[in-house]
Amino acid sequence: MANESVVSEAGLEIKTVIKPEDSSAANNDAYESIHSKSPLFYDLYERKSELKNQTHYCPGCGHGVVHKLIAEALQDLGVQDKTIFVSPVGCSVFAYYYFDVGNVQVAHGRAPAAATAIKRAGPDKMVISYQGDGDLAAIGTAEIVHAANRGEKISVFFVNNGIYGMTGGQMAPTTMVGQKSTTSPWGRRPSNEGFPLHMAELLATLEAPAYIERVALSDNKNIMRARRAIRKALEIQRDGVGFSFVEILSPCPTIWGKDPVEARRWVLEKMTPTFPLNVFRDRRPEIPTGNEPPQRPVADVLGITPKAGAPDTSKSKHAHRFKDVKIKIAGFGGQGVLLLGQLLIEMGMREGLEVSWLPSYGPEMRSGSAHCHVCLSKERIGSPLISHPDVLVAMNEFSLRKFAHEVKSGGIILYNGETLPADFYAPEVQVVAMPAAEIADKLGSTKATNIVMMGALLEETECLAPGTALSVLEDKVKKLDLLEIDRKALTAGRLFIDEQAHIGAVSQPDGFA
Repeated sequence: MANESVVSEAGLEIKTVIKPEDSSAANNDAYESIHSKSPLFYDLYERKSELKNQTHYCPGCGHGVVHKLIAEALQDLGVQDKTIFVSPVGCSVFAYYYFDVGNVQVAHGRAPAAATAIKRAGPDKMVISYQGDGDLAAIGTAEIVHAANRGEKISVFFVNNGIYGMTGGQMAPTTMVGQKSTTSPWGRRPSNEGFPLHMAELLATLEAPAYIERVALSDNKNIMRARRAIRKALEIQRDGVGFSFVEILSPCPTIWGKDPVEARRWVLEKMTPTFPLNVFRDRRPEIPTGNEPPQRPVADVLGITPKAGAPDTSKSKHAHRFKDVKIKIAGFGGQGVLLLGQLLIEMGMREGLEVSWLPSYGPEMRSGSAHCHVCLSKERIGSPLISHPDVLVAMNEFSLRKFAHEVKSGGIILYNGETLPADFYAPEVQVVAMPAAEIADKLGSTKATNIVMMGALLEETECLAPGTALSVLEDKVKKLDLLEIDRKALTAGRLFIDEQAHIGAVSQPDGFA
């Protein structure tokens, strides 16, 4: 039987087969070499059209070696189809050009946060956060510390070369004392720039992490150790044990100004004394299980005491004839824009829906622009951000003009105004103009303008029950005189839609009917 050895190099699997009829090493004809690329890598790398068969990394860079080790482990574990790679800013960002897996590119430092969301949304997925030192240990410090502290079941591979490689060689959080960079030309001085961060040791002080190790790409022996660490980190995630973190000391020949051989030697001789190679954590964390929050009625969660004889809204009988409804509410600060959104999501909760509310506002208390995103859904909500709402509630002309183009074709715009602007045109949506502020003023307070708009919204869309709206108002509004105005405002908004909004072509100004 033939003897076979396997060596990985630059993403290639090199098999040397010794033929059985002649095992003499001196006979070159006895050998057959078979070169193949790991199936974890794309056949062609599209980042540079003229160099589709090679990576963009500098000669001697450690990223290529780490890519190879990760690909080998994922292939051996058979998890290619369920792996999601999260890459932030830095040299690590281009992993999505090479790995034929799920890829998500995120903002600088945010990989652990994105990886957390992806893993929680898909617990069966293998989620990898792949980061450099300028990313993870600088702008992303809070993200990695809190992900580790929560024990998120992700694998983090931290490539530490002690410098900002992509942006010109500035001092990084892991730049060593005395090491020169473009922003520390005299060398890092603890009195001025502080000491380098030791991320493996820092995270090892936390209770939740399952596995933390520091390895180095300095020679074959240490590369094999890195290979084992990377595989173990992925196995820990596969087995659902907990958070795993591998710090990899890596050469950066170009920015260091060294040739590849010298750079690898520098990792061993200079970096490892500062960043000792070690297994800092290897245990199953003792995180309490079965501590999910109790399933309680919304009224209990919100601290609401039902009034005697009041209808039970904890299990709404309202017919929700939708999968989800996305609403954007926009206007000026002081018009109750954010409050209207909050009232809607509380109504949604009481009717058993999934809800989200995302506010956006400037520093001004009054007159500044403000809007919020509201989603009511029968299913889990993937993101609170709404790019194309089904409904736009525009409390003023500025908001109407700013957001009307975002509304889905066939959607609805409710505009707080007696008539639409003469030059406004939105042919693919239904636009209803209503003098909500004037109606509220006649009822006793312009503060109720948003409640008039809420009544119109409920009547036009039938997304929530008016009875639920009334119960929310009764619990939230403590001033009896204002509560009475709000009751009337809610009814007035509904009546306007029923009696006036759809009489004639009121949805477009003259000339656009």
